[in-house]
Amino acid sequence: MICDFLTLAAPGVRTLQPYQPGKPESELRREYGLSDIVKLASNENPLGPSPRALIAVREALSGLARYPDGNGFELKTALSVKLGLSTAMLTLGNGSNDVLELAARAFLTPAHEAVFSEHAFAVYPIVTQAIGATARVAKANPPDHPMPHGHNPSAILELINDRTRIVFIANPNNPTGTWLKTAELEALLAAIPESVIVVVDEAYVEYVEAEADCPNALHWLSRFPNLIVTRTFSKAYGLAGLRVGYAVSHPQVADLLNRVRQPFNVNSLALVAATAALDDVSHLERSKTLNRAGMRQLQDACRQWGLNWLPSAGNFLCVDVGRPGREVFLDLLKRGVIARPVDNYGLPQHLRISIGSEAENARLIEALGAVLKD
Repeated sequence: MICDFLTLAAPGVRTLQPYQPGKPESELRREYGLSDIVKLASNENPLGPSPRALIAVREALSGLARYPDGNGFELKTALSVKLGLSTAMLTLGNGSNDVLELAARAFLTPAHEAVFSEHAFAVYPIVTQAIGATARVAKANPPDHPMPHGHNPSAILELINDRTRIVFIANPNNPTGTWLKTAELEALLAAIPESVIVVVDEAYVEYVEAEADCPNALHWLSRFPNLIVTRTFSKAYGLAGLRVGYAVSHPQVADLLNRVRQPFNVNSLALVAATAALDDVSHLERSKTLNRAGMRQLQDACRQWGLNWLPSAGNFLCVDVGRPGREVFLDLLKRGVIARPVDNYGLPQHLRISIGSEAENARLIEALGAVLKD
């Protein structure tokens, strides 16, 4: 008789639902026999990696028989110079998802709670539940708020108690694109007890425009020693396939994160690519310019269709399609366009659409326009 392995699993894992990534192009090819596919589901950079990063990867290929630098000295040094912060404050991760999990593993136990907002990034509840901690979900802003479905600082503060150990705040948030403005986030950080770790997830910070008043939380690290800021090279830097991210925190906090970090968690190609990408300012600026134009392109189409969308400071737009979003998603698949339904985030009538190249955006607009007419 085969053992029921579910009974052997840790309590938090038994009912855990794994993260659902965006549908890959290869799967769509198999299902529908399509060859001309546009993927706008995973908030990737349509320009791809920096040319400097590609050169660095090619040059590093001959060293694949060797383990990577387990401490990431070169990348940490480059980040230290770029950010003006000590290398002792840095923790490298296999994408920023990794450092989010490191924070949970370092500070959460089954006796503790984590607080995050409704419609927040799916990794927060996953890492919380896997450890056996309790998730407390703060009600988001109502639909008629100036930042609809965004984080509500008052609701977050109401859930903090003596069992709270971590507060997760994505700014800008995925999948909504909404954000806390400078004064709001600063006031929230000041109101949270020093005994509570606050993780500000800035995966999309490079796309933020100055007029959005979306803060750079690194500026507050000296004021709030309980603050961890996480970032990634997967979005604006175009290195999603290599999986490299990092956390910046008080040196003592960084030391704790590094104690639970797996050895060699960032591979050698990712290390050299990220280091080279940091120096390619022109590529980053081209990426931001393309995103700005693509955002206007998609918003103009939504206006023509009479659709509403959520404010976004990232490289994607969360659009209210006026009907079940998953149905629209499936109809788009048949036309070779991959978007992202977000019903699993509590937004059943929305689609999250990544900003692509001008041609990719046009293809999405054509396909979505046809679906909406049906």
